[in-house]
Order: sequence, then structure tokens, then C-alpha cells
Amino acid sequence: MPLIPHAEGHGLVALARAAVVAAAHGERPPLPPRDGVYALQAGAFVSLHRDGELRGCIGQTEPRDVLGDVIVHCAGAAALEDPRFTPVQPDELRGLDVEVSVLTPPVPVTDPSTIVVGRHGLIVGRDGRRGLLLPQVAVEWGWTREEFLAQTCRKAGLHPDAWRRGADVFAFEAEIFSEENATSR
Repeated sequence: MPLIPHAEGHGLVALARAAVVAAAHGERPPLPPRDGVYALQAGAFVSLHRDGELRGCIGQTEPRDVLGDVIVHCAGAAALEDPRFTPVQPDELRGLDVEVSVLTPPVPVTDPSTIVVGRHGLIVGRDGRRGLLLPQVAVEWGWTREEFLAQTCRKAGLHPDAWRRGADVFAFEAEIFSEENATSR
């Protein structure tokens, strides 16, 4: 995965923040720049946290669109459309931390022992169901590789050992930029 320079990663987070603010106020989202990192075709997720707890998270895994457009769309959707949460209100904006994860394309996993907790995110799918967990989730919860696979299966609505019984498993990597610490991790 090509490393995104710190300043450009910080710019992605600032763009996501501007899109969240616009969404919460019912305004048009910002137009992203059309050059540099913003012009890369990449998947990304935008995660919102309040007091260390998830407040919204939406993403696009496939590199179908330019990164600037993906960030703007996902940030607005994380603020307003994550079905797990009520829409973000303007009075919440000051307490939100914005995080951007830029993804590598997902690749099939043929040997689960190659999954590295903290490095890889996972997608598990079967019978039209699909679950995805970002790399940082396994670290935050202190999961082993097998627990990470099982939790991704659960997120897909599958039996926890579906990864052992024919479910499709894909791995990806993410470069993560956060407002909270203004650095990549």
C-alpha cells in the first residue's frame, strides 16, 4: 500500500469533517480537490466517534471512485445514514472525532493463518450476507485471529465458524488517519 503523506492524510480528515458538518446542517457537501491523493482510486471508510464510542461508520471497499468523492460521500452517510444510530445533530459536532481509513483492494484469503491482527481488515460473505470489520477493530477489542474471523462472521449474520465452512473471506489493509491524534496509525 502506498503511504499517504501525513499532510495529505490530515487533509482527508479535514475534508471528512467538512462533509460531516455540512450533512448535520443539511447543507451541500464540499467539493473535494481533484488532484493529489484526492484523485487516487481507492476504497475508504469514515468513522465518527464520540467519547471513544462509535457514532457512525460508512465506507466503500472497492476502488471504484476517486478518493475525494468517496470521503465526502461516506462522511455524510456516516453522519446521517448509519442505520445503527440516529442522525448526527449540529450540537454534537464539537464532540465528534473523525477518522478516515483508506483501504487497499480486498484480496481472497486462502490460508487464514496469513491474517495479521492489526494489519488486515476482513470481509466475510456467504449466501448474500456480508460483514466487514476494519483492522483497528480487532486491536481495540484484543481479539485473536480466530476471534476476529468469528466476529466478522457474526457481523455478516453468519454462524461464527462460517469462515471454516466455506464462507468467502477477503482481507485488506488500511491506512488510518484520525482527528483525535492528527496522525496516521
